[in-house]
Amino acid sequence: MIEYNELDVDYLGRAMRAEAIGEGEYGMLLVGNVIINRVLCNSPDFKNATTIQEIIFQTPGGFACINSNLFRNPSTTYEKKLALRVIKGEKFWPATRALWYYAPEKGDKCLSTWLNQKLVSRYKNHCFYAPEEGQC
Repeated sequence: MIEYNELDVDYLGRAMRAEAIGEGEYGMLLVGNVIINRVLCNSPDFKNATTIQEIIFQTPGGFACINSNLFRNPSTTYEKKLALRVIKGEKFWPATRALWYYAPEKGDKCLSTWLNQKLVSRYKNHCFYAPEEGQC
């Protein structure tokens, strides 16, 4: 588990909503897993970001959702509950170890690698990528 405060929970809930509201609860939990995985991973990509807020707002490498209207409003009680689930360690496949995801153009398949990481799988519109076992 990681250290967190109320603002971390709020921002995580906002990011989960803004990145994946169209993919339902499970899609939002997957996004939350990626953010928490980055906090926990000792990767050169995230070495200067060790908190939820630092990961979400990291430049470069953060999340585009911070510029979305969906991110601007505070998290709902429901979104905060989802955020707390991933903060407290719940993992959901295919984001169990994923550090990256993206949404390909409609009709396109997921790339086999992205940002030097292998494709784990796709969930609805997002492709998830994880490092080799043992790297994080």
